[in-house]
Formats: sequence, structure tokens, C-alpha cells
Amino acid sequence: MKNASNSTDHAQSTRRHLSAADKVKLLRLHLIEGKAISTICDEHGLQPSVFYTWQKIFFENGAAAFDRTPRSRRDGGDQKIAKLEAKLKHKDSVIAAVAEELVRTKKELGED
Repeated sequence: MKNASNSTDHAQSTRRHLSAADKVKLLRLHLIEGKAISTICDEHGLQPSVFYTWQKIFFENGAAAFDRTPRSRRDGGDQKIAKLEAKLKHKDSVIAAVAEELVRTKKELGED
């Protein structure tokens, strides 16, 4: 006799993780080619609820495909660039101060 938790563990260990491209291919089968969701799910070992979740996510994020704004700007890339430039400017000023101190010390010691 099988233990219920044992069969659950087995189901979780055999779970497949499809790539984003594979998910789009399966959605395309239904949306473009008109293939039944039940058929797609049976052929690929999916639960229909998983397929519907993918479809929901696909349509919620579909506008991004037509967005002309570069991804780096959408993701706050401008702020990241500004922070990195400020950090670089600070490092440059620290290096300049250290170099100036080194020159002053060398002059005091009579080195050229």
C-alpha cells in the first residue's frame, strides 16, 4: 500500500520546469492554431490551471512587447547609472587627494 505523502513527494520531484519560450509555444498552439487546452495539457503532462495561469501572465505582460522604452530604463537603469557615476566620481576625488598627499610628502622628504 502506498503512503499518500510518498506519492505527493514523487509528483513534486518529477515536476518539469519549462522555459519561457516553451510556454509561449504551448500558448501559441491554443491561441493561434486553435488546439484545445485539454489536448495540449494531456500531451505535455500539464494541469489546465497551470496553462490558464501562463495565459493570464502572458496577457498581463503583453504590452511590454510593444513598449519602445529600452528595458534598462523601464527597470530603473537610469537611477543605477546615476548612482554608479556618483560612486566613480567619489573614487576619482579620493584618488586625486591621495595622489596630492603623496606628492606633498615626497617634496617634504626631498624626493623627486
